[in-house]
Amino acid sequence: MKYLEIFLIVFVAVAHLYFLILEMFLWTKPKTMKVFGIRDKQLAEDTKVMAANQGLYNGFLSLGLLISVITNDLYLSVLFLSFVTIAGVYGAWSTKKIKLFYVQAVPAILTIILILLTHSEAFLAYL
Repeated sequence: MKYLEIFLIVFVAVAHLYFLILEMFLWTKPKTMKVFGIRDKQLAEDTKVMAANQGLYNGFLSLGLLISVITNDLYLSVLFLSFVTIAGVYGAWSTKKIKLFYVQAVPAILTIILILLTHSEAFLAYL
């Protein structure tokens, strides 16, 4: 893997670790509520378990990306970046919050494009 690819993959992984922390441990804190557009403290309390579950999934995405860097596995990187992209697209669509698409999906999409452009011969071999 090239340094820029590693940097971008780790960036996406760290972002998802941050999401894990917000969703699992800080969901009912005022700053986190503001980030997610939650104005009602009771709503934050009522959705705390759901948010923690989402945070756990974000942790799995982060772990998969970090393992792909450690093992230098481009295919695993693209797989987990694809999962991130799908989560970002679905999240933006289901919540009607386009910002979610830009924060979650766009960095993953750009990283996938970079990987595919710089390693096209490896990926074309599978077609």
